[in-house]
Amino acid sequence: MNYGFVRAACISPDVTVADCTLNAQNIINKAFEANKKGAKIVVFPELCITSYTCGDLFFQKTLLNQAVEALKKIASATAKLDSLIFAGLPLAQTEGIYNVAAALFKGKVLAFIPKSFIPNYGEFYERRQFLPFTENMSVRWIEFADDELIPFGTDILIQDENNSDFCVACEICEDLWVPVPPSSRHILAGATVIANLSAGNEIIGKADYRRQLVKSHSGRSVCAYLYAAAGHGESSQDMVFAGHNMICENGTLLAESKPFENKDLYADIDVERLCQERRKSTSFGFSASKNSSVENYITIKIDLLEDSKKALKDNELLRFVDPLPFVPSDKEKRSERCLEVITLQAEGLAKRLRHINCNSAVLGLSGGLDSTLALLVTCTAFDLCKIDRAKITAITMPCFGTTDRTYNNACELAKECGVTLKEIRINDSVKSHFKDIGQDESVHDVTYENCQARERTQVLMDYANKTSGIVIGTGDLSELALGWCTYNGDHMSMYGVNSSVPKTLVRYLVEWFAIKNNSKVLKDILDTPVSPELLPPQNGTISQKTESLVGPYELHDFYLYYLLRFGFSPAKILYLACNCGLNYDRAEKLKWLKIFYRRFFSQQFKRSCMPDGAKVGTINLSPRGDWRMPSDASARIWLDELETLQ
Repeated sequence: MNYGFVRAACISPDVTVADCTLNAQNIINKAFEANKKGAKIVVFPELCITSYTCGDLFFQKTLLNQAVEALKKIASATAKLDSLIFAGLPLAQTEGIYNVAAALFKGKVLAFIPKSFIPNYGEFYERRQFLPFTENMSVRWIEFADDELIPFGTDILIQDENNSDFCVACEICEDLWVPVPPSSRHILAGATVIANLSAGNEIIGKADYRRQLVKSHSGRSVCAYLYAAAGHGESSQDMVFAGHNMICENGTLLAESKPFENKDLYADIDVERLCQERRKSTSFGFSASKNSSVENYITIKIDLLEDSKKALKDNELLRFVDPLPFVPSDKEKRSERCLEVITLQAEGLAKRLRHINCNSAVLGLSGGLDSTLALLVTCTAFDLCKIDRAKITAITMPCFGTTDRTYNNACELAKECGVTLKEIRINDSVKSHFKDIGQDESVHDVTYENCQARERTQVLMDYANKTSGIVIGTGDLSELALGWCTYNGDHMSMYGVNSSVPKTLVRYLVEWFAIKNNSKVLKDILDTPVSPELLPPQNGTISQKTESLVGPYELHDFYLYYLLRFGFSPAKILYLACNCGLNYDRAEKLKWLKIFYRRFFSQQFKRSCMPDGAKVGTINLSPRGDWRMPSDASARIWLDELETLQ
């Protein structure tokens, strides 16, 4: 394991009904293949050693004995593999027969985990052959090969001795389909990974429900869920089996073999991510603290991840890492997300307008993406409040860096939206201020830039007072993270509608409006380079491009997501960035990551006094909401780690 990743496999081997020898060999072959591909945990289906569909043959002593002998053969053959293997078989005890999962590691049978809920309805009649293992039954020890005592029961955890966060428990098929699955207890006892050996048959519509069930349970339980289902070779006398395998993590489907695809399934689960999620959710921890059955669990420790310090190489990660984590990659879902975000933004502003009995708003309209989105959201909020859009005053304030393109787009957009446009040129007032403070107009430093930003904010604030309105902030989440705003300049407003919207999403939100309204001006705004336009243009075009100065926003948004959402280390964030498909080389990603950390820590003081603004996504930097950080915290340990990376 490295950075918390563990490779998992769910495999549906071909089976022959009641032929334990052939089935065992198929399982062994697949186990070797999986181990060669780096799988540390390999899950096979329910009763795969005998096949699930043996019916009353399960009462035959010959079949039961052969199943045990086949298990011994599998254990012996896989003794040199460093994979934790789960395989299903019938296991006879004095009182009856149990449907069990055997956990194997390096030639040893670690545990037998029996099925708790035995279906006896519809096409299932398992109660005819198998006994349930009920919740009030404690783990006991049974004799197996060479008089070895093996734990037998459901309350068993298998934990890696090198990393206690990797903790595996098991349940079987129907156990998941009941109101309170055994895995819910296992999770509260500390399991981060659940293996499910299944043999559910396939009928119309069942795959969709099964997928929804596994995803939902993994999300509610904040765990990885490995679901291996019976497939080819099972009897089709009365049922058909599809080998529908899934690997889910905290509600996300990492990998899936479609029904009847007969595909071995692999994915890298992120145990560190799961534990970070649990630690952030105090409700999860409180639920675990109330689990009175924890003391009944047996924990088996193994050296599964002994090579965890082995470095992972870029591009070998078997999971999808979204290069734009704030933006759905699916176009249909993206459109739904855009509508949802805009509605949240507009409803937040509408509540503020109603609360203060305000029917007027003022915002600075530059012709850039952020102010464009702020205007569109403000219009939506005014529509919700049934206030005439003419009560929105969009003020364009040309100065030294304003280009004809952005100026014309601002004017055209205000007209298209039906708001009141006011032009206030600030050149003279800024020059007067330069004179007051002794600033040389030819020196294009930070004072030169910030004087313009603060003059614009003063104009907006005072005009809002004049019209009994409020100033709508235009700054976005990405700018707040980097501190790419002028303190008490564009940093300040009376309500920030974009405050939890990252720059990468801003673009798609504006694009959504552009498509919806077939707007040419919005399409041109989308094509305009991101710039504060505080330096004079060159040959009439924008000379100051934000991303060439502070770095690509798609990288910074990626870094921000994994820093705040999961608290990952700089090394892991860089590794993920090198496995997500963003078109920058490693050196460039590292360069901007260093800048991101420096700016994120040094600019916290701007976030400590940011205006109100509703949270609309999973990340927010409001000191009253998601993020409470001292303004004078040191970035040393993060920057020191970055210096060790190449």
